[in-house]
Amino acid sequence: MTPFVSEIVGTFLLMVLGCGVVANVSLQKTYGNGSGWIVITAGWAFAVFTGVAVAGPHSGAHINPAVSIGLAVAGEFPWNEVPTYILAQFIGAMLAAFCIWLVNKDHFDATKDGDTKRAVFCTAPAIPNTFINLFSEVLGTFVLVFSVLYFTDAMLSPDNAIIGLGSLGALPVSLIVWGIGLSLGGTTGYAINPARDLGPRIVHALLPLKNKGSNGWTYAWIPIVGPILGAVVAAWIAIALK
Repeated sequence: MTPFVSEIVGTFLLMVLGCGVVANVSLQKTYGNGSGWIVITAGWAFAVFTGVAVAGPHSGAHINPAVSIGLAVAGEFPWNEVPTYILAQFIGAMLAAFCIWLVNKDHFDATKDGDTKRAVFCTAPAIPNTFINLFSEVLGTFVLVFSVLYFTDAMLSPDNAIIGLGSLGALPVSLIVWGIGLSLGGTTGYAINPARDLGPRIVHALLPLKNKGSNGWTYAWIPIVGPILGAVVAAWIAIALK
């Protein structure tokens, strides 16, 4: 796989399992309905494991625009590759969101609450508070990107281009995401990934869902700006500590 295709595939796997576990827990008449936050956070952790394990050897498995930007700020990834990676990440996330809608279509139809349907695709604050919600996304992404930068070196591709996560294995990063979800995710649903939130939010807006309610556009900027700010701050501090 090329790095572009790898980021599409890796992000697709991340999102199809991540959105999938939210659908299984939240939508009516699924076998997992009502199984709770531990199942959701574990499902997202396993989703990260799968995406990183598949995409890692080919692209460094960023599968997150905030990671690509953070690595570039830290000087461990070329800036000219960032737009290509981000495009691939959005393609993968949107394809996954469509697949999750299709496989759960009957359960979406059986679910009456629009906010519950939207939650399968994107995040929303438990208690709306612009500053605190933004800081929650900044902090969660800071923990993710700082950890990535702190315990791994960048890896060189066959053409000697720095592609990112290097020796970082799939298990460590999945455990970090699990920890973020358990400890920090209860306020906003821990997007910590602009493609993870905005891509499926767009799909939600386009799909013919019954009674889907608001798309939450007034909140949508927070899971974009917050993760990017968190990644940049993580990169700056990691540089300062070297």
